[in-house]
Amino acid sequence: MTDSESPETDGGVADETAVRLPTRGRDGSALQQVGTVTRLEYALSIRNRWAFALTGLFASLAVLVVALGGQGGVVRSDAVVVSLVELSALLLPLVALVYGYDAIVGNDEAGWLGVLFALPVPRSRVVVGTYVGRLAVFAGAVVAGFGIGGLWLASTGRLTAAYLGLVGAAVLGGGAFLALSLLVSTLAAEKTHALGGTLLLWVWLALVHDLVSVGLIAADVVGPDWLPVFVLANPVTVFRVLALQAVPTVTGGMADVLVGSGLTTPVLVGALVVWIVSPVWLSSRLVARRSV
Repeated sequence: MTDSESPETDGGVADETAVRLPTRGRDGSALQQVGTVTRLEYALSIRNRWAFALTGLFASLAVLVVALGGQGGVVRSDAVVVSLVELSALLLPLVALVYGYDAIVGNDEAGWLGVLFALPVPRSRVVVGTYVGRLAVFAGAVVAGFGIGGLWLASTGRLTAAYLGLVGAAVLGGGAFLALSLLVSTLAAEKTHALGGTLLLWVWLALVHDLVSVGLIAADVVGPDWLPVFVLANPVTVFRVLALQAVPTVTGGMADVLVGSGLTTPVLVGALVVWIVSPVWLSSRLVARRSV
């Protein structure tokens, strides 16, 4: 394999892992093929130090919020969770989108996508394996980073189910944002287009969507019955509502409106799963049309 055929930072991992792919045409099992691409993508992310950077970022965020929540000598666990949710609602989608924007188009520009597509693995399974590999890195970073903050809370006896729920919601939410970035990367012709698209998507999801939704309801353009629709239409909002459900002190305003809306924990979890599966499925279909 020449330098032009491998990513700049593969460190030889690609050569070692690629030979494990099925060599009997496309007769290998789907799970084996996806798993091999997943291991390759995971190894490349480790070599690129994405895992360590993401873990450090989430750990810094969690430790900072826990430290600020403990001012005055007593750590207020509910305040820590609420603060982490609000900060994560801005940071989590941005990091996930930036991490995943080059998953397809970046490999295409580097010439590595052509190498993957030349292997005896269907293109759709290459896309799924790429996503799962990056999701494993991202989810591990979320659990490890927030876990450090959780250990601090546990040392004070203030670790609650709400904090653990936040970690789970962050993994699901991050998976949804990563899936959306994969779709943008599949649609984009150049990395700059993909980066611009993901940033615009972040602005809409994290900043604009909720303002528009609340404005429409406040102006009586639509009724309050539309609120669950607006919530489910935005993975950032779904993540926020899901993560805050276990916090008993969150009352008033939007929390009171959502009572009786039917947005239970299973519904919110299911919504995030849909936000994960749909973009990945669509990307796996669209990539067949991509010329490399």
